[in-house]
Amino acid sequence: MNALLARARAIRLAAFDVDGVLTDGRLYYTDTGEELKAFSSVDGHGLKMLADTGVHLAIITGRSARLVEHRARNLGVEFLFQGVSDKAAVLEKLLGELGLEAREAAFMGDDVVDLPVLRRCGLALTVPEAPALVRHHAHYVTQSNGGRGAVREVCELIMLAQGTLDRKLAPEQS
Repeated sequence: MNALLARARAIRLAAFDVDGVLTDGRLYYTDTGEELKAFSSVDGHGLKMLADTGVHLAIITGRSARLVEHRARNLGVEFLFQGVSDKAAVLEKLLGELGLEAREAAFMGDDVVDLPVLRRCGLALTVPEAPALVRHHAHYVTQSNGGRGAVREVCELIMLAQGTLDRKLAPEQS
């Protein structure tokens, strides 16, 4: 646990996949072909709290959907990359723009396409329903499932390690 907290303490950029991480991974389509996804408000609040501590947020996903743009904007996610085939290259570019090292980045993914970026970042995170190979390469596997509090769990882990969690959870003084 100490090694995990040390990794989380260094995080200045937290990046997330969408399907299977910010959602439960199921894809819904209307008769007209419109794609629908369900996002957790608990996860969303965790992202907002983490951003308020100064950690940069990014979404890096292989699929493209306008509703992800809306969700990212609603949450104040700074960086959104959709339709990405090489997530590790996008992370490298983002690290360069922010002047950060790979050890200062966390990535949360749930499938084998995420392995290159999970292997590159300082804190590799996944969900319990990820394939065994992905879980094997993660520094931390959440207790909560994707789309059902896993992102919030990760946000709180990072804030705990950085000493900002208690302040974010404390009731506001009036």
